[in-house]
Amino acid sequence: MGTLSVVATPIGNLGDLTLRALETLKSVDVIACEDTRVTAKLLARYEIKKPLVIFHARKARAGGARVLALLKTGKHIALVTDAGTPGISDPGAELVALVRRELSDVRIEVIPGASALVAALSIAGVPVAEFTFLGFLPHKKGRQTLFAEIAAAARTYVFYESPHRIEKALASLASALPDERRVVVARELTKMHESVTTGTATEVAAYFTNHPDEVRGEFVVIVASH
Repeated sequence: MGTLSVVATPIGNLGDLTLRALETLKSVDVIACEDTRVTAKLLARYEIKKPLVIFHARKARAGGARVLALLKTGKHIALVTDAGTPGISDPGAELVALVRRELSDVRIEVIPGASALVAALSIAGVPVAEFTFLGFLPHKKGRQTLFAEIAAAARTYVFYESPHRIEKALASLASALPDERRVVVARELTKMHESVTTGTATEVAAYFTNHPDEVRGEFVVIVASH
């Protein structure tokens, strides 16, 4: 049986690839990725040429079958995501589960590195001894229920949001949260336009309303504990 290496890649700045991740990507037989165009940019930066297998939510069955077949022949496969750590709000979790279920003899190893979740918490300046991570919030069903849960919670809550829904999410938090709850929005972490906006939910919502040019990129939203 082969080996599956779960490799964290940079969340923006390509210089954040760890030495161990670099060595692993150079040594594996195949790299399983979400988007070949995104992974190709990273590999080109480090002059790595490897066969790529697509594995994402829309082609999970076909991609999973191909990875299983390769592992059965003893291949060493690296699993990467477009940015950050595979499996964290990412279809890579399905592949790891599939391999554990179907090929229990395969060695699965972790090559840790960048994660937008941990990166945002590290610079938020809020209590993070315990927190609840929600990943990406649902688009419609259950969304308001989650905002009510966040408002009632005693611990810090964290979620990811897209530029298309960040303003609506902040407006919902402004309606649900008391003024003493602090909100932190980390945007475009490790990239050229990285920014962190803090304040009450109302203040943060107003900031993005008044700065529409900043309603773009990737967002991590943190609601501090009571």
